[in-house]
Amino acid sequence: MPDSVLVAYGTKNGSTARIAEAVAAVLRKEGLAVETRPARSVAAVAGAYDAVVVGGALYAGRWHKDARRFVRRHRGELAGRPLWLFSSGPLDASASQREIPPVRDVQRAMDRLDVREHITFGGCLEEGAKGFVARMILRSGKGGDFRDFTAVETWAAHVGTEIAGGRSPSGG
Repeated sequence: MPDSVLVAYGTKNGSTARIAEAVAAVLRKEGLAVETRPARSVAAVAGAYDAVVVGGALYAGRWHKDARRFVRRHRGELAGRPLWLFSSGPLDASASQREIPPVRDVQRAMDRLDVREHITFGGCLEEGAKGFVARMILRSGKGGDFRDFTAVETWAAHVGTEIAGGRSPSGG
């Protein structure tokens, strides 16, 4: 039976959800059973998932509240399984040009849990985005789509390889 992986995410306008879905698609190609869910909708991790990936959008230097709450609420369950984190947010090409250190919320989760890895991907803010600040950013001409799905897929394949490498010889 393939390993069961949860890809949970916190998003406001759907950009991070799209990244989470791309991660899940790659993990499925690796032969893993994957469920992609909004972080706030996950009731339990224990007994359901062998590994977890959590993603959150970045807003004003903070990880999305649903991602923060998910990690805090399920800390005990997450401590016993492989865990990867990602962020999405810079509204420029910086995430494709260099490694961006985790924001304080993510670093705190990394310090408390045995997180295998964290990566930051570019964000996306387009017309129709919700929120006053989002509308202000768009009006100033600083929106756009800076997600690099090749980078997302490369990272997800790396995660999939690590999960598959952690399987016992019996496959489970």
